[in-house]
Amino acid sequence: MRLFSILCLLLLSLGVASRPRSRSRSWEKKVKESSVGAGVTPRSEDFAFNLYRALASEAPGQNVVFSPLSVTMSLGMLSLGTGSHTKTQILEGLGLSLQQGQEDKFHKGFQQLLERFSQLRDDLQLSLGSALFADPAVHIWDSFLSAMKTLYMADTFSTSFGNPEMAKKKINDYVAKQTKGKIVDLIKDLDSTHIMVLVNYIFFRAKWETAFSAKNTQQKDFYITPKKTIQVPMMNREDEYYYILDQSISCTVVRVPYQGNATALFILPSEGRMQQVESGLNGRVLKNWLNTGTKSRFRLYLPKFSIEGTYQLEKILPKLGIRDAFTSHADLSGITNHANIKLSEMVHTSLVEVDESGTRAAAATGELFTFRSAQPMTVEIKFDRPFLFAIVEGLNLLFLGKVTYP
Repeated sequence: MRLFSILCLLLLSLGVASRPRSRSRSWEKKVKESSVGAGVTPRSEDFAFNLYRALASEAPGQNVVFSPLSVTMSLGMLSLGTGSHTKTQILEGLGLSLQQGQEDKFHKGFQQLLERFSQLRDDLQLSLGSALFADPAVHIWDSFLSAMKTLYMADTFSTSFGNPEMAKKKINDYVAKQTKGKIVDLIKDLDSTHIMVLVNYIFFRAKWETAFSAKNTQQKDFYITPKKTIQVPMMNREDEYYYILDQSISCTVVRVPYQGNATALFILPSEGRMQQVESGLNGRVLKNWLNTGTKSRFRLYLPKFSIEGTYQLEKILPKLGIRDAFTSHADLSGITNHANIKLSEMVHTSLVEVDESGTRAAAATGELFTFRSAQPMTVEIKFDRPFLFAIVEGLNLLFLGKVTYP
């Protein structure tokens, strides 16, 4: 099989307000080459991990998967059309400094990122984009449409929401096409009170730098809990990997590179320490994992998995301080002159598939971040209990998740 990809999608729907340490030189070179457009928000990784914790707390003991880049980009586009407290909440929620010029730098960062993604080589498929579907009866400010197209390269479509079924089909067909058929029927319900839908998608497909052999894959026990096991197809391969023992939050990290400028990080908490690891995740930890480690030879056991997550972010983001956009206090005056609209729904769907050939989908240190590189004490590292993963391109965190049930 070909190595596969990871898919992710974000949708925003607006309705009327009355509607209820040893560093790899080659890796450093790759990161340097991809620095244009990277780190589009100063603390966007911290937002990503805050969002992860919020999503995980909503579904304890379940799989989690989402695209921090897609969510951040969608909120960035939304902020173009907001004012007053609504804009402040979004930017502060994303960890963006409100000092003069920072907002413009944030949007320009996405513009550069999109331009770079459009020029990626064939060994890494990565597409990121957006579309705005707006009812022709609603006047959208030219300035907003221009900013969407210039900064975020967004497609725009005139869509009559007076015929909700036709509008739903038009939007879902667009999403299915952009995600190579991986995400279908994103929108379940539309009605005539909706006037606008903003969609953001990300599609990722990459092959492992060195593939796992399918003939080595065997059914093995996966310990969902110490007393509950299931049988899973477990891949394994002996090779040299970058290995990190992070004693500050009690976990082991293995970096597995893709062809092209991307890598997967698989994070295995020490026995009984999942909560400690989840609580300790932040942007500095991620950067240390990407730039620190000892290359060691061992046999890696990793389950094949396919996980999907759908989240109603209008219920999650208020916990991170982004509230007004979903209430009658929403200030969307930068989008339209209609005063009585709000963001009624924000749906995010992600799909990640990992197999022998690859994945489909769509350094600051301090007292709390003391790392120590170490050789593995055994010749095997087995991901045979719940673990976390991150997929990174350059410095951009594309996907983040937890595998509890492979």
